[in-house]
Parts: sequence; structure tokens; C-alpha cells
Amino acid sequence: MEPTTAAILGGLAGLLIGFLVWAAITMSDRERASEPESEPEVPRGVGDVLAVLRSSGVVLDLEGHVSTTSPAAVTYGLVRNQRLVHPQIVEMVERVARDGVIREAQLELTRQGLNSTVFVSARVAPLGANHLLLLVEDQTQGRRVEETRRDFVANVSHELKTPVGGISLLAEAVMDAKDDPEAVFRFARRMQSESVRLGSLIKEIVELSRLQGTPVLQDPQLVDVEDVVQLALEHVRIEAEAKEITLTDKVSDELYVRGDEDMLITAVRNLVGNAIAYSDGGTAVGVGARLHEGTVEIAVTDQGSGVPEAEQSRIFERFYRMDAARSRATGGTGLGLSIVKHICANHGGDVRVWSDGTHGSTFTIRLPVAAESLDEKLTPSTTTKENR
Repeated sequence: MEPTTAAILGGLAGLLIGFLVWAAITMSDRERASEPESEPEVPRGVGDVLAVLRSSGVVLDLEGHVSTTSPAAVTYGLVRNQRLVHPQIVEMVERVARDGVIREAQLELTRQGLNSTVFVSARVAPLGANHLLLLVEDQTQGRRVEETRRDFVANVSHELKTPVGGISLLAEAVMDAKDDPEAVFRFARRMQSESVRLGSLIKEIVELSRLQGTPVLQDPQLVDVEDVVQLALEHVRIEAEAKEITLTDKVSDELYVRGDEDMLITAVRNLVGNAIAYSDGGTAVGVGARLHEGTVEIAVTDQGSGVPEAEQSRIFERFYRMDAARSRATGGTGLGLSIVKHICANHGGDVRVWSDGTHGSTFTIRLPVAAESLDEKLTPSTTTKENR
């Protein structure tokens, strides 16, 4: 090839290569220009921290778009379609995004799709230069506990006013009737009745407070269920005889639970005493105990007026009386069934009621069976003891 021709071809090749390089650089610049700027990344480690938080955590950008959340935030319903759901929280986030000042508030939120209200503590703070951190702590349970405490104090105050006020009025009546021995005797007997009622009320309030303060038994002992039933019946036998009510019991042999014997006697005694108080004279109250599907069941059955269905979910509430007038006549405090409920809960069990609402009812205490009962290999043919 001639030198001249070679020089010309080399020049053309150089020009072609230069053109291709220029074109490639130009296209690359255009592509970079057309690509949107990537959003600033969430600071490293934030996702890991959110994953272990008990409270709900959400990281957002300054426009309010959700970048990442904790599992609790999703479950709790704070976020939907990468946006915050509740307007009160959205407003807090917007204000912090504007001025960068940390904000905290106690909020009452309505959960979407549910007719329920929750109380939360919300805190919003800047997270780096381009993000915000939202933390939401559910305080609903604490609020309910506080409301329960206030209601309890109010109820106790109200319940104590009645017998105390009655005793005060009767004392004045005794003073005014000091020259009438018959009237003095009548008023004194009523004072004695009110004093007994006041003593019972204070005793049950103390008992209920003690039960609520010890939710778990520290040193449960082996308890013979037959002994519990027998001792509970002995406590109420005089009351039953006064109304000519027959007490019967039928308890499986070798039936044991672990717990506090005195507490369990109190629970059964309260149920039997309640059955006697709300039963007519000449009827019967029965107590039975058996092993059923790994659970000890102690059932108290009466032939009274029954418990209406609408009342069955409330009768275990403190100070709740289905028939207030009759409760006053029988000396009821409205705490007996609540005490039974707490005793059962402390023993890992529960108490239930069955009634057709018109005639008779059955209250059943259910407790975990002790291993000693299972070791006896109870069968349907196990003997039972019945006393009248």
C-alpha cells in the first residue's frame, strides 16, 4: 500500500473513532440527565432497630411518604398504601417536616374498620437531613387499668356510704328513743345488721385487693378437691338449714389440683352461698366435681330463678348486682362472684355460668388438673362419694 493511501485511511479511521467516542459520551450525558435523582437512602441500621421495637415505628421522607416501617406499625394499622392513615399523626409529621422541631402528643385514634378507640403516645423527630422518625406507643391497656382503678375507688366509696350512713341514722334514732326500750331494741338490731353487712363488705374488698395484687401463686400446694368441697359446704350449712335447702355433693375420688386450699374453699363457698341466697326455701343446691379432658370441673347447681342471658356476661364484674333489692335483702355485696373469678384466674383457670334465664343455673369452676390425678388413671367407673 502506498504511503499516501495509508495516511489517508489512518486519518479516516481516527476521525471515525473520535466521532464514536464523542457520540458515546454525548449519549451517556443525556441518559444521566434524563434519569431522576435517586432519593436519599434511609440511614443504615434503622430498619434493624425498627424490627425489634415493641412500639410502632415508621420512617418517612420530608414529603410524608413512608420509607420503611416496623412490623408492629403495619399490624396496628398506622400505614396503608405507603401513607399514614390517621390525620392527627399526618399533621404532626407535616409540622416537624416544616420546622424540624421534635413533637410529642397523646392521641385518641379510631381504628379503621373496627368500632374501637385506642389511646397512643406519638412522637415525631427528624432523622438525618432527609427523613423523619415516627414512634407510636399503645397506651390503651394502661388507660383502661387506670379507669378500672378509678371506678373501683368510686364504687367502694359508694358502697361504704350506705351501711355507714345507715348506722349513723340508727344511732340518732336510738338516742331519740332512749325512753322507749322496744324502739331501742329494734334500732339496735338493725344497727347490728348494718354492722355485719359493713364488716362483710370490708372483708371482701380486702380479699379482692389481695387477689389482684398476687396474680400468680408463688408456692402452689397439692389440694384435694373433695376436701375443698366438704369444707366449703360446712361454711354454709347453717344458712342452708335456715332456708330448708338441701345440700348435695358428688366428687370423684383422687381428684387433685395445685394451688391455695383456702382460696379454693372461698371460691366454692361463694358460689354455694350465692346459690342459697337466690334459691327458694325447700329446694336443693348440688356441688359436683369431675375430671373432664384434662381439666377439673367443680359445678354448683341451684333451682333458683336463673340468670338472664343479657346478665351472664356482667355478673362477674365488681359490685354488679343482677337484683339490687334482693342483694340488699340477702346482705350481698356484689363482690362474691368477682372474687371467684380472680381466684380461678390466679390458679390458671376460669369460671363459667349456664342458665336458661328462667329456672336454675350452674356455675362451673375449671382448673388445671394436678399430675397426681392423672397418675391415678381415673376411669368412668371411678367411685364417687355423695353426702346429704
